[in-house]
Order: sequence, then C-alpha cells, then structure tokens
Amino acid sequence: MAPQRIDRRALPRHIGIIMDGNGRWANQRGWERTRGHKAGSKAVRKVVKACRRWGVEVLTLYAFSAQNWGRPDFEVKALMDLLAEFIAREWEEIMERGIRVVHLGELRKVPVEVRKRLLSLEKASRKNRDMTLALALSYGSREELLRASRNLARRVSEGKLLPRDLDLSTIDKALYTSRLPDPDLIIRTGGEMRLSNFLLWQSAYAELYFSKVLWPDFTTEHLRLAIVDYQSRKRRFGLTDEQIQDRL
Repeated sequence: MAPQRIDRRALPRHIGIIMDGNGRWANQRGWERTRGHKAGSKAVRKVVKACRRWGVEVLTLYAFSAQNWGRPDFEVKALMDLLAEFIAREWEEIMERGIRVVHLGELRKVPVEVRKRLLSLEKASRKNRDMTLALALSYGSREELLRASRNLARRVSEGKLLPRDLDLSTIDKALYTSRLPDPDLIIRTGGEMRLSNFLLWQSAYAELYFSKVLWPDFTTEHLRLAIVDYQSRKRRFGLTDEQIQDRL
C-alpha cells in the first residue's frame, strides 16, 4: 500500500518542533552528548528544507530553552557554537529560498558573537516572504508570559492602557510571537510527552504529535507522517461537529 500523501490544501500554517533526544542518541553510542547535538543539526536542515518545499508558512524550532542555561558549560558552549555554524553555513541558502528568520526569547545571555550573527541574519532576511523560520533561543513560555505581564503592567501604571481594555489580543501582541500565527501542530521527538515550557499560550488549540524517534534520526518521512496524522484530525476549537460542518 502506497504511503498517504500530504494534502497541500490542508497544511498546518505553523509547525512547532521540540527537538528532543540528541543527548540520548549520543549516549546510546557511547559518545559525548555534544556529538548528538551536532548530528541533530543535520536533521534541522532536512526539516527546514522539507517545510519550505511543501509550503509550510512558519516553522518554529525549540533550539535552546531558558532552562538549558543550567546545563554543563561545555555543552552550552557546544550548542552556541553549533548555532553560529548553522547561521554561517545556511545563510546563503536561507536567502536564496526566501526564508525569513526571526528569534523568540531573551538574547542577553547569548554570547555576543552568536547574537550578532543571528540579529544580522534576521535583518538581512526580514523582507523574505516564502517561509518564516523562528528560532526559540533562550526561550521559555512562562518567562515570555512574565515579560509580557510586566510590560502590560507598566503601560497600565503609566496610564497608557486601561485595565478594562486588556483582552486576549492585547496579550497576543505583547508576546514574542506577536507577528506569527498560533501553531497548528506541535511535534515533540524523543518519546517524552510534555511541552516543556514551549509556546504554552500559543498552543491552546494546537494539535500535539509525539514521536519516539530521537531528533538526530528524525527524517522528512517522519515529518510527513506527523503532518498526515494532523490532517486526519478534526479541529473543533470548542465547537461541535455540526457547527464546524455548517461553516464549511
């Protein structure tokens, strides 16, 4: 039986991926965890290219969480070095393929050289329109919501915003993702079944897909299976089947 094809008329606009399993992949082979992260960077390239080819509008990759700063210094440095290498290696292709790169997260802790490279790529690619690649770097959803709350509280205290004017859209606009659609599909690799502080507000109605495949082994075929599974689901957004049908 031939594998089911992706229906490009029903693609998720925004896919978020929690790229988990690099360390375990390396440990299984008796290697340092850093080798797993390097192998994982190859999976990143494949997935980005597939999403661009298939027509996914936005891809968000959970590259480095706010909590990851607590990892051993050598591992943090290896991850930052890999990010710098990724930017340098993929810069030309990102521009040729019309991909806009944005970052989500607090960059103050990110090494200066890595930060400069990322912001330079962001600036260079800002007019690209074929796909958006969002890198969640030094990112935590709770931290994002705290930051948004403080900014909104300051606006209220300064008289620039009335409490009665606060609504869901006000909060949306205060988040890192203010210019992105909410994710339709969240994929987590590595077998764990949790969101780990990733896009908690934005994922209120996202479809969740958990794969046991460790990230370095995640291929475009695994991505295709996740999208096909997504397309088999009914998204109700709190409504009934009958109400959804009436809207079609």
